[in-house]
Amino acid sequence: MWRWRQPEQEGLWAEALAHADALHNLARYLTGNAADAEDLVQETYTRALAAAHQFTPGTNLKAWLFRILRNTCASLYRRRRANPVVGGFDTVTPGREPRDGGDWLRGDLELDRLRSVVAEEIEKALMALSDEARTVVLLDLEGLSEAEIAQVMDCPAGTVKSRLARARAALRLRLRDYGS
Repeated sequence: MWRWRQPEQEGLWAEALAHADALHNLARYLTGNAADAEDLVQETYTRALAAAHQFTPGTNLKAWLFRILRNTCASLYRRRRANPVVGGFDTVTPGREPRDGGDWLRGDLELDRLRSVVAEEIEKALMALSDEARTVVLLDLEGLSEAEIAQVMDCPAGTVKSRLARARAALRLRLRDYGS
């Protein structure tokens, strides 16, 4: 049985919470919307807290959290797919999330429109990738090494290298009009 706070784990949980934004970014792309991403990150931290005794101090906490997130997402997806109930009040297709107009707009409407189009194209290209390819790219963007990504994905580092190369090639192909 675990306790809420153990003195030796105070630093561990402070470090774990520092990765919340990175976990949310990956969860957002895996789930497709912000609300599900928040739920997934919350479930990830809940499972991490319950399994804290399995974490080896000195190893890569970020990779451990990403692996929990990925496994949680997969199990939630399987559970939802098997659920015979479809529909309800939450099935409205969400629109674009509101942005704060601060630094993004800077008074130039045309620039904002251009940024919006490019961002949408990049997101479409990313979402067109397979789940494994998209996850590898996003973990790479989060700064994880190939060895750390292999740990998260539970596959050999060579597999990560080839998935990453194929995913980058697919993105380059889809986004070739934006290249130089």
